[in-house]
Amino acid sequence: MSKKISQRLLYFSLQYPQMYSDKENVFNCIQRAHQNTLEVYPSWLILQLIAGFAFPLSASVLGVIWVTSRFSYAHGYYTGGTSYLSLFKILKGVCM
Repeated sequence: MSKKISQRLLYFSLQYPQMYSDKENVFNCIQRAHQNTLEVYPSWLILQLIAGFAFPLSASVLGVIWVTSRFSYAHGYYTGGTSYLSLFKILKGVCM
């Protein structure tokens, strides 16, 4: 996801440390999806580690589902499609 941010910074001619654009809504969507992932990742990683000690198989399956739904959620957010976002919010919430 950070690669996508770097590409879009160059594409929309934005400079660091400007995190959001006043004009480009697509860039703002990409940035929000990336920031949301960064906010959730530390707590997910700790919970995944704890669950991995007690239930390794279940934790690995749910971890794969969480990561997959996270990428799908981000892709949906990038493209502006909101029809599947609620499904992926539910999936990532269940897996956490």
